[in-house]
Amino acid sequence: MAMQESDLKAMILAAFPDATVTITDLAGDGDHYAAHVECESFRGMSRVAQHKAVYAALGGRMGGELHALQLTTAIPS
Repeated sequence: MAMQESDLKAMILAAFPDATVTITDLAGDGDHYAAHVECESFRGMSRVAQHKAVYAALGGRMGGELHALQLTTAIPS
């Protein structure tokens, strides 16, 4: 079952309301996306911790509804 781009963005923004989230559909199949999440609340977190926090926001949908997510995170400059 595919996941809508808007649902993916909404789930990330629900966890990180102050984030800037850019979603790119990589294959047009609803299963392969790239996400860039820029958020002040990432400050002080390692890159691995930032990614874990974003994946946690997806509530276990990775590997099920969402097959692949190319994730980049950043702290606003």
